[in-house]
Amino acid sequence: MHTAEAVKSTMAPVSAEEREYLRNLAKKYREYSELPVMAERRKRWYAHNALKSRTPMIVMETNSFAADFLPPLRCEHPEAARIERKLLEPILNHELVDDDKVIEPWIGVEWDIRHKEFDLTIARTTAKDARGENLGYHDENPIEDLARDMHIVKPSVFSVDRDRTAARVAFAEDILGDILDVRIVNRSVEWYLSLSAKFIKLMGMERYFMALIDTPEKVKDLYTFMVADARRFFRWMEDEKLLTLNNGNHYAGAGSYGFTDELPKRGSSIDSGVKTPDIWVNMNSQETVSVSPEMYGDIIYPAYHELAKDFGLVYYGCCEPVHPIWDSHLSHLPNLRKVSISAWCDEAFMGERLSGSKVIYSRKPDPTLIGVGAFDEARFREHMKKTLDSARGCTLEVIFRDIYSLCGERGRPGKAVKILRGMLADRQY
Repeated sequence: MHTAEAVKSTMAPVSAEEREYLRNLAKKYREYSELPVMAERRKRWYAHNALKSRTPMIVMETNSFAADFLPPLRCEHPEAARIERKLLEPILNHELVDDDKVIEPWIGVEWDIRHKEFDLTIARTTAKDARGENLGYHDENPIEDLARDMHIVKPSVFSVDRDRTAARVAFAEDILGDILDVRIVNRSVEWYLSLSAKFIKLMGMERYFMALIDTPEKVKDLYTFMVADARRFFRWMEDEKLLTLNNGNHYAGAGSYGFTDELPKRGSSIDSGVKTPDIWVNMNSQETVSVSPEMYGDIIYPAYHELAKDFGLVYYGCCEPVHPIWDSHLSHLPNLRKVSISAWCDEAFMGERLSGSKVIYSRKPDPTLIGVGAFDEARFREHMKKTLDSARGCTLEVIFRDIYSLCGERGRPGKAVKILRGMLADRQY
């Protein structure tokens, strides 16, 4: 028996009821993928990412409030439940939210890549909130003193389980392969280049900030090591042909999508395998918001600048305000196409800087307007009006994310999107 078949054979067979349920979901998913609106949205995304459209794109991330949004999963088989969620979330997003996300006639199965970062095992303790969600956590940081303990940081160890990946593909194809294409995708790169987050995992926030003052050269050395380690990981994936293009309906930033004709940069022939210049990459340094622009530029930015050179297109930022470091540093980041304008960012400043530029204004509205307390429509409108005023002249996308509760109102996300669409129509944006 082939090894992939052996792995597949260890999976309990899916029940007839679950199989039929998944096939019906897949048929609805396929039906939605063929709606004219999906083709229209796809066309708009390509124009948007090419900086050829002034019609803002709208994205509502639903994964953070899935407990309020999704019904309980019906499938008990673990792999079937995984597929169920892949199908159900986009279906309900289309029916209840109607933002600009696209449903394609395929679903992805992720490469089963194992990664032991810095060859360390870091214990994590989680804590449930009042609703039973594991949002809070504490890491047992292995570094207490960077000057003394830096030697424990070793090159990361990584591997891929090709047989398990193949078995999962075969499992999905057996159930719905005649309805939807099943494709292997690589999602391990989506948040991998958050270098400062790696520091916090290694040594904690307080120790990191003290090290910036006490041993800045050691901090620089570790950032340099992280750059080399990240490059090792990506070169390994290139050599193993594990990288996959993310130039279509793929997550390509903090909530954004990668539709573009500019990638792969080496043309349409990638027979030798996907390389880093062919893909989008997402990077941020949220943990350094309290660092001065001068210290950011001296110690932190060089690592991001060095890595950004390796990739086709770059999305920078998440929740951190970028305006303090825009003129001096981020505006010079290689291959930058999108920058996150978070709820803590000076919108007007960034609107002025990005107006008519080749960088997309990727706005993240205040999540508390939807996720905390009663939904105040007037306050929401005023908040979005400020964004539309600030971003006039920019290529704008509005991405609602980090909303952890709908306060018992499942229709809130759709209502917010509908209000924003109406505002855009009224303004003839």
